[in-house]
Amino acid sequence: MALRFIGIDPDTNGDNCPSVWVDDTDGSIVIQGWEVTDSAALAQVAARSPIPDHEKVVRIPRRMASMLMEACGAEAASDVR
Repeated sequence: MALRFIGIDPDTNGDNCPSVWVDDTDGSIVIQGWEVTDSAALAQVAARSPIPDHEKVVRIPRRMASMLMEACGAEAASDVR
């Protein structure tokens, strides 16, 4: 796995910050964020898509959306809008 750093939450102090990466071997997006532990939120997610034991639901701030679009590439970003 060759991870390429895209960006880090600009409104954090640099310690335990959400960040976005791209795996250059397969193009997948790797996200570091805050683990969602709220049972109501997890139930909403699980109602649409079950959460297996080997997966986590994470939250990143909206202000990082441009980093996700960059990770997807310019052409993919225009499809998201």
